[in-house]
Amino acid sequence: MNIENIKLRYGIIGNDPKLLMALSKAVQVAPTDLSILITGESGVGKDIFSRIIHDGSDRSTKKGRLVSVNCGAIPEGTIESELFGHLKGSFTGADKDRKGYFEEADGGTIFLDEVGELPLSTQVKLLRVLENGEILPVGSSSSRKVDVRVVAATNVDLLAAVHNGRFREDLYYRLNQISINIPPLRERKEDIPLLFRKFSSDVAERYKMSPIFLSDDGKEYIMKYPWYGNVRELKNITEQIAVVEQSRTITRTILQNYLNYVPDETLPAMYSGTQTNAISDRELLLKALSMGQMINEMRSELNDLRHVVSQLAAAIPAVDSIPHHDSSSFSRSDKSSVMPDFNIIDKPWSSDEAFEPSEIIEEEPLSLESSEKAAIEKALRRHGGNRRLAAQDLHISQRTLYRKLNEYGLQ
Repeated sequence: MNIENIKLRYGIIGNDPKLLMALSKAVQVAPTDLSILITGESGVGKDIFSRIIHDGSDRSTKKGRLVSVNCGAIPEGTIESELFGHLKGSFTGADKDRKGYFEEADGGTIFLDEVGELPLSTQVKLLRVLENGEILPVGSSSSRKVDVRVVAATNVDLLAAVHNGRFREDLYYRLNQISINIPPLRERKEDIPLLFRKFSSDVAERYKMSPIFLSDDGKEYIMKYPWYGNVRELKNITEQIAVVEQSRTITRTILQNYLNYVPDETLPAMYSGTQTNAISDRELLLKALSMGQMINEMRSELNDLRHVVSQLAAAIPAVDSIPHHDSSSFSRSDKSSVMPDFNIIDKPWSSDEAFEPSEIIEEEPLSLESSEKAAIEKALRRHGGNRRLAAQDLHISQRTLYRKLNEYGLQ
């Protein structure tokens, strides 16, 4: 099947060379049984690529299933049971034997999304599946054979996770027999108006309304916007605008009501490197925290300086206590022996002037917890309480978001 047919079948819009290269690679490796690692930011469509790979293999023609698992959404305490199954009585609440996702996918393909979120103990068992085709259900002493092809996906740098000890190196190389990288939407600028038009047409057809169109300045605006949520974010925004706005011509002004566009030049220049036209809540939070840290460091240095000046002032003898001599009878060296040469004092010191250092500035560090809590609350409000979308917006896993919700009492 050629690339154009693939795009038509799976609803993929765009002609970016990087996207076409990723699609071509997926089609090419689909008939094999090699493990695939799909990389790319959240919202780029990694799940679509898993379907392309499965549907293009013999496993699909033999009625094998594609089982999709979001590793980041499963609590750590139950993830091994979910993946590999369990026996009755193996833990509290296990009232019967249960097949795991790997047994459900036997003969087919399992798609492990957010594989970088797997605990290290589970990574060991996954490595065993990849090497021997064996699973060990929770509570069982004997392994079971399964015939499953693994397609994994991640939006984090697994090599960095390997170096930090959060991901096993042997598992990384076992998963990464073939790597497919999907480019983010901001690197496919010419595809953005095409996707907007497609999503607009879909909404118009679904709700029996006229489609929306971009004005010239609106088109320019969305092509410059960085789209940290990628295609998923663009789809959500387009659907909102199509349903809410009365005008069918969407201008830059209208788009600014929906997109959190904050030019970098409005923020302190604390980082070098490539700048983008907009920042996410997460980046804004990090910059705010960095600014707070910098302010606290400046306060600390100012307090130290005032302390030093206070000590110097105390060390200077009062003018009245210095013996009076004819200045003409002193050599330069003699004068130095009587009056210390404090060059930092720019004016004569008088004993009548009391040195009263300003009140020490107390450090008021920004609270990471309160900033983090506020960012989470804002993301939840923006997505109507949808935790999955909020987690994607904050660039964290759903498991991490659930933990933070419990920690801050935001359930």
